[in-house]
Amino acid sequence: MTIEATRPTRPGEWLDDTRIGLSGLRSDPAGLRWKIPTERYTSPQIAVQERELIWKTTWQVVGRADELAKAGDWKTYQLFDQSFIVVRGRDDMIRGFVNACRHRGNLLCAQRSGTSRQFLCQYHLWSYDLEGNCRGILREGHSGVDKSDVPLLSVPVETFGGFIFLNPDPDATPLAEYLGPEVVELLRPYQMERFVTVMDVEEALECNWKVVMDAFQEGYHVWGVHPQLLNVIYPDPEKGRYWFLGDHSVATTPFDVPRGEQFGPEEQVAGIRKLPETFPAVPLMLPRFEELVAEYRGDDGTLVFPEGLTARTLLQQATRDTLTGMGLDVSGLTDNQMTDNQGWVLFPNFFMTIRAGECHITMPTPHPSGDPNKCVWHVASYMYLPDDLAESAKVDPTVVEEPGSHTYFEALQQDYEQMQRQQAGLRNSRLEHETITREELVVANFHRVLDRYLAGARS
Repeated sequence: MTIEATRPTRPGEWLDDTRIGLSGLRSDPAGLRWKIPTERYTSPQIAVQERELIWKTTWQVVGRADELAKAGDWKTYQLFDQSFIVVRGRDDMIRGFVNACRHRGNLLCAQRSGTSRQFLCQYHLWSYDLEGNCRGILREGHSGVDKSDVPLLSVPVETFGGFIFLNPDPDATPLAEYLGPEVVELLRPYQMERFVTVMDVEEALECNWKVVMDAFQEGYHVWGVHPQLLNVIYPDPEKGRYWFLGDHSVATTPFDVPRGEQFGPEEQVAGIRKLPETFPAVPLMLPRFEELVAEYRGDDGTLVFPEGLTARTLLQQATRDTLTGMGLDVSGLTDNQMTDNQGWVLFPNFFMTIRAGECHITMPTPHPSGDPNKCVWHVASYMYLPDDLAESAKVDPTVVEEPGSHTYFEALQQDYEQMQRQQAGLRNSRLEHETITREELVVANFHRVLDRYLAGARS
């Protein structure tokens, strides 16, 4: 979709532009998937197609750049039975390689992460530098092998927004081209590269990876799965806006506490105060929020908001004031981006909600066994924090080895349980398809993109 020359000044305003975004439930773009075959979630044959046509050809997030803080820091990425190394070189560049010695194919890195001055094969002691060049061959003079002919096999690796992307396809298009200019420009003002990791958990689930993607792309399930959230936020489907950007998409709904006869100023403020239970950055904004609220409380303690002012708009001002005071430039973000989560889908498996100062991601990948009824999900949260807070708040990755042993925060725990129940139902042979509603517009679009890949065509 081409953005007109008269577009708004700040990218965050684009979703409010009726020439660009799709508005609410009245949108019915042609070609969306309103009926999804259930075999898409359970068929081993379709899982094989996905492996070849999607996972071997697309850019995937494999970590954060700050995980590889110094030269020699590396981590591995496992995709089915394919193993890759991502490493920061002495020239500060992050590169990716197939995790196999060029001699007899032995794994070079058997752990998840580490720090090395070189990669040394434990089998026959061939060695490689951090840039992938072969530097040592045991008894080289008798080997008949030229070191320059056997560097590590490279894979495309790039970074954006502090995330490391890897593509298994050596001939992949550049990441910026894959994302598209609109995606890059819309996300850049958030300055995600300055965020630190405050939650990072990986666990195997008893469901297909697309069950996870579908669940996080719609708010229709809030009433059934997260009823406690309705006291503090109301995802109004009539006000939702969507924008499909090639293989990717973004959606947003005004983030607000309910209003009406039962929700005056006091109830609105009380709703904002409950938000930290689900949104970890809100506590940082509450002191300034309380200062702003106090300005509208009379001598008798009565809270009165003038026309046009709500707890939502006060939280927006508090967020802008707080983040600016901590050193994050939010001038490129709109007031709505101070409070409203934008839900991003970067195909195939990256879902992110983001607003000023914080983002949360869900990344499901197929289970290494190839079983379509299983996947591995990676959930993480990132926040902007000043240096004196960042170091103490940053966490290391948690890998859950015993299913069900990790307790997530309430809403995420509810999703965790619901998705695995759904997979059990999808395995019933009489159920041939799911029926998608207009409130699940983004899910329908995701499966339209999936259709194109499974047909062997890319955008």
